[in-house]
Amino acid sequence: MAVFGLFSKDNKKEDLDKGLEKTKESVFKKLSRAVAGKSTVDDDVLDELEEVLISSDVGVDTTLKIIERIEGRVKKDKYLGTDELNRLLKEEIEALLIENEASTNKVNENSFSGKDGKPYVIMVVGVNGVGKTTTIGKLANMFKKAGKSVYLGAADTFRAAAVEQLVIWSERVGVPIVKQKMGSDPASVAYDTLDSAIKNQADIVIIDTAGRLHNKINLMNELSKIKKVMQKLIPDAPHEILLVLDGSTGQNAFAQAKEFTKATEVNAIALTKLDGTAKGGVAIGISDQFKIPIKYIGIGEGVDHIRLFDKKEFVETLFK
Repeated sequence: MAVFGLFSKDNKKEDLDKGLEKTKESVFKKLSRAVAGKSTVDDDVLDELEEVLISSDVGVDTTLKIIERIEGRVKKDKYLGTDELNRLLKEEIEALLIENEASTNKVNENSFSGKDGKPYVIMVVGVNGVGKTTTIGKLANMFKKAGKSVYLGAADTFRAAAVEQLVIWSERVGVPIVKQKMGSDPASVAYDTLDSAIKNQADIVIIDTAGRLHNKINLMNELSKIKKVMQKLIPDAPHEILLVLDGSTGQNAFAQAKEFTKATEVNAIALTKLDGTAKGGVAIGISDQFKIPIKYIGIGEGVDHIRLFDKKEFVETLFK
């Protein structure tokens, strides 16, 4: 079953509208001030628009790309009224997101199947406090509702709270979890999880990892070791290295993405807590700057408040 099939379109849109409410309100207020008293899109309006985008955490480099594209449209069409600015901005942001994803080897967003009857393996990375454990629990719930059998692996063995929280989620969602005592080798936990999942013919395995950034070399070595050990059982594992970022931290999310993409081969991003922030523009900047597809977004505290990221729907919701 395709995971997209879980949600009715109306419910998805309603949740997304609510989740992006603060960002929409912030962006439109700023845009209204930017075009106040102006009838055409001129240099002053573009300067104001640049400030709006940067202050919405789109990021400087991505903002300059968007402004350059709009400048090109203004020159081509000669006369553009400020009443057309929203449409113009929406079209260019959507085009940018589509171009970026077309240029990457994106993870198949609607298929969660391994090869040769082996489970699809997701290794989750990210700093503590970004909503990593919650995201894992929500994903497990989403996959289970889609008819998939799921195993969790508690490979963050350095924090008792991380293991305890994951156990709570496994019980809440009703999926098995593999764990060892505190301080155990994370790679050993990952191996045991895959071994159990294979023996029980599970569809999906989600492996939690330690969320530490204090030493990039140690982090890199640890993640590499986990990958190598998993590949003894499933040669192409992990199929997805999912970086969880807190959307409410704005530019700090960029810094975390930079560190983790250096430490391991991240090929998907989950952006959490978009419902509690006016900084939803960070989704645009991260997608553009790192050329890594945002695959999931968290738009609320409920167990069902996670979605596969639809870039077109995201932009349409932001500007409607």
